[in-house]
Amino acid sequence: MNNQLETATLAGGCFWCLEAVFQRVRGVEKAVSGYMGGHTPNPDYRAVCSGDSGHAEVVQITFDASVVSFDTLLDIFFTIHDPTTLNRQGNDSGTQYRSAIFYHDAAQEQAARAKIKTLTDAHEYRDAIVTQVTALQTFYSAENYHQDYFNRNPNQPYCMAVVGPKVNKLLSHFGKLTA
Repeated sequence: MNNQLETATLAGGCFWCLEAVFQRVRGVEKAVSGYMGGHTPNPDYRAVCSGDSGHAEVVQITFDASVVSFDTLLDIFFTIHDPTTLNRQGNDSGTQYRSAIFYHDAAQEQAARAKIKTLTDAHEYRDAIVTQVTALQTFYSAENYHQDYFNRNPNQPYCMAVVGPKVNKLLSHFGKLTA
């Protein structure tokens, strides 16, 4: 097998949602919930939720590019969250829930900007896409209790109401790509 491991870091609302979705994509080796894009070193969940740290909830995805491309990960990302709402996903509001792509290299930056342009030109969304495209910053892994959250807590009310539907959206739109 010719593994071509790469890393992507995405913010699109609650990290439990993104983690649960990307864990199910064939070629994704791991998805880790964490924080990025703020000014406070070593933030914890409380600091991030307060909005004072400036960090977004992110998922850092390690994937085999010979199995799933960064472009396909972006397709999934733009399908499972609303990239047109500034600092909000559903009832979750605050800068920690912003839509952002933290690119790891020039190719990812170019791919992200091209994807947004394609979606904009195709009028895929009624409102303008507000997803930030930002250079990679320090990634802080979230606390252990946040990792693999949906798989460990599928009957938790938030998981049932918010995370589960995003997983179902992945399965209905990208079922052939799931593991």
